[in-house]
Amino acid sequence: MIKKLPKSVVEFEITVAWADWAKYLDQAAAEVSEEIKIPGFRPGKAPRNLIEQKVGAGVLLNNAAEKAVQKSYIDFIVKEKLDVIGNPEVEIKEIEADKDLVYVARVAVVPIAKLDESYKKEIKKINAEFAGKSTQASEEDVTKELEHLANSRVKLVTVARAIADNDSAEIDFTVLVDGVPIEGGTSKKHSLIIGKGVFIPGFEENLIGMKEGEEKEFELSFPKEYHKKDLAGKLATFKVKVNLVQERQTPELNDDFAKSLGNFEKLADLKKNLQDGMEKENADKLKEEKRTQYLEKIVEKLEVELPAVMVKEETKKMLLEFEQQTQSMGMNVDQYLAHLKKEKKDLEKDWEPQAEKRVKSSLALSEIVKLEEIKVDAAEIETEMNKTVQYYKNVKDFDKNIDMERLYSYTKGVLENEEVFKMLEKI
Repeated sequence: MIKKLPKSVVEFEITVAWADWAKYLDQAAAEVSEEIKIPGFRPGKAPRNLIEQKVGAGVLLNNAAEKAVQKSYIDFIVKEKLDVIGNPEVEIKEIEADKDLVYVARVAVVPIAKLDESYKKEIKKINAEFAGKSTQASEEDVTKELEHLANSRVKLVTVARAIADNDSAEIDFTVLVDGVPIEGGTSKKHSLIIGKGVFIPGFEENLIGMKEGEEKEFELSFPKEYHKKDLAGKLATFKVKVNLVQERQTPELNDDFAKSLGNFEKLADLKKNLQDGMEKENADKLKEEKRTQYLEKIVEKLEVELPAVMVKEETKKMLLEFEQQTQSMGMNVDQYLAHLKKEKKDLEKDWEPQAEKRVKSSLALSEIVKLEEIKVDAAEIETEMNKTVQYYKNVKDFDKNIDMERLYSYTKGVLENEEVFKMLEKI
């Protein structure tokens, strides 16, 4: 009999007849004899009675019982068609020679998710709200992007004159408080743009008018809200030497500038290209925002009891994604965590609510696929799979390690989810 427990866990008791699990004793004895020396016998060849004398009958019984549990457990879940998640928790009630083996198993199963049609009312509200949102890029937005492009292609020209606003300067400096240099307050060949306000108020203003090779000493107070509390509000002495003064020459926004950036005949073509790109980006952001709201509302309507193991596995998946992301940015995960004074288990604990939400979102989308009888063509799945294989074909040992069945299942799920979102957008 299968007993349902909270959080999608089931419990059942299994009895294995002595005649069925006694046959594992010889196998257990052979395995144990591989690890111990019995005079006169090669490893794995000693008779069972000698092995029992050497290690005790209890060791062989436990080993045989473990094998019997593994076999009978698998047979049971296959027979009962249980869609289990993770490993079972097994409690052996009776283990004794010449007696039946009795044990209780508890294991999580894929939860039953329920979603009624009422979620569509919430989707309709979201669609109505987003229908009035524009993805158009204004003339002002395009102009700002053009200026950003121009500023990214500034030409630096060394000049023999005093520093002016918007110039680039290379300086050496030391910061002292009470006559003692502060931690991290000394720098050589430091570059900065005058007027950007990177330093504390008054610092860049004191550089205006200085020339290459000139030195200057002045006093300023750190802001009272300064991020380093030990320096907040304190009077400091700044010693500065100018090594280089460079004028920042920003290219003029004209047809020549547009041509320098690629296949553009005139500035109007560049502006059109920027506008199209910005509007596509706006549309993508809006779609992502809308889909996020879809999931939030659908999850609210979803009735499901999540097994703890599903949430745990999702947090591990999130941790793996985090590690891959930090490594791609050239960062060491362990060093990053040490800086935060946290361990991986702390992140997993912090991420549990988000992991639970992710699992529920996945279950909700799968439930809609079933409710709406959404189908994806096998040819489309194979096409997308081929794209993935082509993308990773240069990765070392990719062909050897790829699990095509798993890739098929993943690709099918992604395409089904996309069809769900398209359906929701039409409500």
